[in-house]
Amino acid sequence: MRHASLSDFLDHQRSAGTGTVALVLAEDEVELDATLAHLIGRGFRSVVLLAPEGVQIGAELESRVHIVRHDVFAEGALVRAVNQAIAALPGSWLHYCHNAEFLFFPFCETRRVGEMLAFHAEERREAMLTYVIDLYAGDLTTAPNAVALSDAWLDRTGYYALARKDPANDWQPRERQLDFFGGLRWRFEEHVPFAKRRIDRISLFRAKPGLRLLPDFTLSDQEMNTYSCQWHHNLTAAVCSFRTAKALRTNPGSRHAIPTFRWPNSVRFDWHSRQLMDLGLMEPGQWF
Repeated sequence: MRHASLSDFLDHQRSAGTGTVALVLAEDEVELDATLAHLIGRGFRSVVLLAPEGVQIGAELESRVHIVRHDVFAEGALVRAVNQAIAALPGSWLHYCHNAEFLFFPFCETRRVGEMLAFHAEERREAMLTYVIDLYAGDLTTAPNAVALSDAWLDRTGYYALARKDPANDWQPRERQLDFFGGLRWRFEEHVPFAKRRIDRISLFRAKPGLRLLPDFTLSDQEMNTYSCQWHHNLTAAVCSFRTAKALRTNPGSRHAIPTFRWPNSVRFDWHSRQLMDLGLMEPGQWF
């Protein structure tokens, strides 16, 4: 279904009631169909493509995706779109990502996102921490843009966390909040601006009045930025993303400085949540 604007889609969605909504901001067509199909397979009630004029998707997806023409190159385009959705769809669970990014959560091969979020809500959680795990092609000769679904690799080590300081409280550490780092943004940090090096996002949460997504992909409600509740570990998820690898290969300043992304701690990605849990990149919490 095509919509003239995001407002037009949100008016349509508001009449359909609450549910799970995935927003995909696409700057190009790189693995766009795969991203949309992946989210449909995860069980999202509505999958929304925000794309400029000229971006095309497969005919089999057009009847299952809401296509919204959107200025994706405007400053803060994704954050503004998410905030518009928050204001219009209170009570709905929202997920946001770019093309060539793939959401995984524990046991997602056999359980749908709505089932997982129902459990999460029963634990009185309104948001879920997601780690952005960099994917990259193993052979940059055959995949010069570093994107290859059939030859995807990730780092099995090199991830770490630092205390998140609160500037409004004498820079004291915030409770149950950490800044996470690792992957390509850590290994090639000389090519990545400091503000872009974190790999944590709150990219799965329930909209409510007054809530805002901030430019650093945290939320205005600080409790929704925590990795777990006070009494036990909670579910976390992962966004497996080719976006950083593609950017490093597209940028002239880094393209010729990186002949390969593979290193001794690279492992082939098997596209299964069990691998991410085994590597400690995703937490099942109390959900089995």
